[in-house]
Formats: sequence, structure tokens, C-alpha cells
Amino acid sequence: MQPTNINRRSFLHFSAATMAAFLVPGGALPVQAGTMRHGLSVFGDLKYPADFTAFDYVNPAAPKGGKIVMTAPSWGYNQNPQTFNTFNTFILKGDAPPRMENCFDTLMVRAYDEPDAVYGLVAESAEVSTDGNFVTFKIRPEARFHDGSTLDAEDVAFSLNILKEKGHPTIRQAIQEMVGATAPDELTVTVSFSGKHSRQLPLFVATLPIFSKSYYTRYNFEASTLTPPLSSGPYMVGRYEIGRYIEYKKAENYWAKDLPVMQGHNNFRIIRLDFFRDRQTTFEAFKKGRLTFHEEFSSKTWSTEYNFPAFTEGRVVKKEFAIRLPSGAQGWFLNTRKEKFSDPRVRQALGYAFDFEWSNTALFYDLYTRTQSFFENSEMKAVGLPSSAELALLEPYKKDLPDAVFGEAIIQPISNGSGQDRKLLREASLLLKEAGYHRRGEQLVGPDDKQLKMEFLSNSPGFERIVLPYVKNLRLLGIEATFRVVDPAQFQKRVDDFDYDIVGHRFSLTPTLGSGIRNFWTTNSAESNGSYNLAGIKVPAVDDLVEKALGASSREEMITAARALDRVLRAGYYWVPQWFKAFHTVAVWDMFGIPDDMPAFAFPVETTWWVDLEKAVRIGKVD
Repeated sequence: MQPTNINRRSFLHFSAATMAAFLVPGGALPVQAGTMRHGLSVFGDLKYPADFTAFDYVNPAAPKGGKIVMTAPSWGYNQNPQTFNTFNTFILKGDAPPRMENCFDTLMVRAYDEPDAVYGLVAESAEVSTDGNFVTFKIRPEARFHDGSTLDAEDVAFSLNILKEKGHPTIRQAIQEMVGATAPDELTVTVSFSGKHSRQLPLFVATLPIFSKSYYTRYNFEASTLTPPLSSGPYMVGRYEIGRYIEYKKAENYWAKDLPVMQGHNNFRIIRLDFFRDRQTTFEAFKKGRLTFHEEFSSKTWSTEYNFPAFTEGRVVKKEFAIRLPSGAQGWFLNTRKEKFSDPRVRQALGYAFDFEWSNTALFYDLYTRTQSFFENSEMKAVGLPSSAELALLEPYKKDLPDAVFGEAIIQPISNGSGQDRKLLREASLLLKEAGYHRRGEQLVGPDDKQLKMEFLSNSPGFERIVLPYVKNLRLLGIEATFRVVDPAQFQKRVDDFDYDIVGHRFSLTPTLGSGIRNFWTTNSAESNGSYNLAGIKVPAVDDLVEKALGASSREEMITAARALDRVLRAGYYWVPQWFKAFHTVAVWDMFGIPDDMPAFAFPVETTWWVDLEKAVRIGKVD
């Protein structure tokens, strides 16, 4: 079971990855500065030539039509997987429905079988200046918005500039080293950078949404609104009912449907998202056929509850898809902005009270592995003693860092699986005593003579069965720990305002470290409302290592910097790590066609699957 507390994606497409994931098949083409090319990548290679006809992981002959009905984790900036009150997904105000990004075109799109490459959509080509401080995009003259108006360079420049000025804080933070965008003519956009930017930033800018400049002369970009915005992407907002569902309908006469980057994509006529307050209600809706696709995050449900009639009759099937991406960092994050979490010994002690081994057996049916690293399931993960290259990066900060950074990488304690490991609880008590706490009867009292109290904040009652055994162990230590579930709007507001003690989250990192990691761990993001720096980390060494990773000139350098960063973060005990699973567990009504080879760096169900009419007829699911 994965936490549903914050189902936002790491807003960059390019984050941590493995060296193996970077290997490109023979015939890769180098991307050179000063040359107009059909694609861009961080470290110089493109898998696909200029005359490619489709990505390898799609079926260009996939039939069009039909409907997929699902719930979806939120991937966007202020999206909420449980309700919505605005269609403006690119500002902080309000809660937008997931998948609004499908309504917007971008200059370029990701190839999900490469670590970070992007290829031209609205831009037919791009040229990077020899100093790397300018990127010039040539716009396709046929690009159009849904109302038929021309999408030109002015629209692109307007979009990038307004996102830098008024966009969601995570976007503004990510593009702070983008100086601005200009349109010297209708089909040319020049984006300038500060010279302090990462190699990834131009690729990230190329995947930002494009708005109509004319439309936003009439409407306020910063308004939270239920008026669907004018856009140009493959889908448009269709029918919806707030709190219940939203449908995205395929745009008629979509201008880009025949481009190579769109072949085999966007096969469903309707993508419908239904909203539910909890997992069990969602599962019941799937069993009854209201939903046709369901990714199962509950190990208990996956192991014991797929015995309903539609499953036993073969109309519903279970599938597992390997996850070849880094699993990211999943855990309970401790808000160090609060005095009670300021001492790392207190934070470390809290980790001793969580019995993962018992939870995995008793609650998860042994489906999970313990998360140890902020770059789990990746070559970015620090293992054993630091290498000489890592030490070279860490030594300048030695006097300011704990000794543990320079030893074996921090590993979470392994319990006896009893659910109440007395040895580990004694270790926790000793750490708390060192931090100035003492017992007064049943209470753990701090230097301020008050009992240590903490609250786990959640928007999912389904997480209670996991947190309460942890809470029980904390109470054995004398800590007054509680689990609180709030409604989605209140939850998001409190998280955005850092108004919590402990909150669960999973950072989903993908192939190449991008500038968005500044939002996870750096000093500037610690007090920026809406950022992903949930623990409030403010460590100069972390700030510098983030910049070294972003400024790496090769993948090897990036991996080394990430490992050094991982050591510092893990030795700070800013979280209690949870767990990860190496495969997607998916159940579907057996009506879909699936490409033969799913891409390594994404799980693009809505954009690459299709309705297989013969199968749909067989199970009575014809739309």
C-alpha cells in the first residue's frame, strides 16, 4: 500500500536514474550545440533520427475510439485526486483535476524509452547556442488552438514568461534560471538562460504548457476558475460534475495528430476520471464495472480480495508491469520547522519505533522492500563506504556534517518482526534521553517540561491500519502520537502552508536529475509555500551538492554527486522511510489493447493503450 497523502508527481520529467537506464541502442545520434535539431537530450544522445515515424513503444495502427474510466493519482502542480474546484492547474490557488495537462500542447514531448530526450511537437526543431545560454525553437506554422486560432511564437513566449512570473511556486522555482522568452518573428522563439542553469532546464522548459496570449488578455491567468481554458492539446474538458467525475474528450481535428511524436497516442475517445473519498469505495466501483482500469496500491486487497464474480469469470484480469524507474523517496517526513523535530537524535529515535518487518508480513503480504535511500532502486543510491569521488565532494563540508556521512551509508534498523522490538525501543529511548527527554510516569517530557506530542496528517482513512501500530510503539516511548484524517481541501492547504508535524509522501524521480530537486531539499524551498521540501531541510552542503548534481557534465558525475547528496540527507534523519514495490499491480476489465513493449521510463496508460473492440464485445463493455 502506498501513501495517498500527496499524490502529486515530481513536476519534472527528468530526475534521478540509473546508468543502465541511460544506455541507448546503437546508432544514437549526438546532439551538438549550434545545430538545429529535431530533439534535445541532457548528455548528448538521441535514439530517434530526424525522419523517425513513431516511437518504438506505441502501436501506430492502434484503433481510435472507446472510453477508459479510472481514478488517477495527481501528477500536476495543484491537482487533487479526490475532488476539484478549478481548471487552472498551473497556479497555486485551488484544486485542479488530474490530467489537465492532456489538454495542453508543449514545444517538445518526452520519449519514454530514453532517460531524458525530447522531440518536437509545437516546435519542429531547436538549436542550442554554443555557450548553452540560448535555445531557439522553430514553431510549426500549422499549430492551432482548439478554436482554430493560430498558435505562434508570441503565444509560446507569453506562456513561458507568465509561468515564470505568476505560475505555481514549483514551476517558478524550477525555471528561476530562465531569464525570459522572446519572439523575434511569428515562427521563432528564443529562450534565454542565466548561465547558472542546469543542462536539464532547457528540456524542462520545452515541456511546459502553451497558453493563448489572446485568451489571457480577456481572462485573469491567476484566477481559480471552472471555465475550461482555451488550449491546443489532444484532449479538451468535456462533461464533469464537481466531486464526482470529469471527462476529457478527444479534440476533433487535432492539428498534431499525424506528427511522428503523436502516432499511436491518444487512442481513447473519452478519458473519464471518477472521484472517490477512499480506496474501498474506489475498489467497489471497479468491481461493479464503473471503473475499467484500476491500479491497486493495497497489498491486502491485491492478495485477498480479487475473488468477485467478474474476476472469477475472467472479465476482470490482474496484470503486473515491471517498474524500471527509480522508486524515489517514500516515507513519513518530519517537519523540522517545528522545534520538537530540530534535534536529529529525536528524528532518529522515531525511526526505531517503526517496525517495517512486522508491517510487511502482517499488513503487506511481503510484497514490499524497505526504502533506504532518497534515490531508491537506482545507481544514485549511496551504498557502503563513500568512494574517493564522493569524498572529494563531501570533504569541504566535513566540519559541518555528522560523522555518519563519511561512514557506511545509513541503513534503517531491522526489527525482530514482533511489532514491538524491545531492543529497538530501548535504542530509541537512549537517543531521546541524549536529546534531553526523560520519563515522568507514562509521559516523555522534554527540556521545556512538556510531553512530546506529534500528529500524523493524512487525507486517507485507509492509511490508519499502517500508522496505528506505529503510533502504539511511539506511545510506549511516552510520546503522545495521533493520526488525523482531514478532507482533501484542508489537507492540501495544510501541506502547502507546512502546517503539520508528520506527513507521508512519495517523491517520484525519473531518469535525469532536473532543477526541480531544488524544490525537494534546498534552503530556498524550505519556506516557499507549496514546495516539496516537506521536512524543511536547510543545509548548505545539501544546497551545494544539489547544484553540483545539476551542473554535472556527464552522467557519471551526476551519479557521484547524487550519492554524496544521498549520504547527507540520510544522515540527517529527516524522514522515516517506508517501502517500495518493483512492479505496477493493475487490474482491468479485459477490454484493452496494450503495446508489446511498455517504455522503461513511464507508464503511459491513457496515452498509449486502446480499446480492443473484440474483447470489449466479449465481456459486454462496448461504449
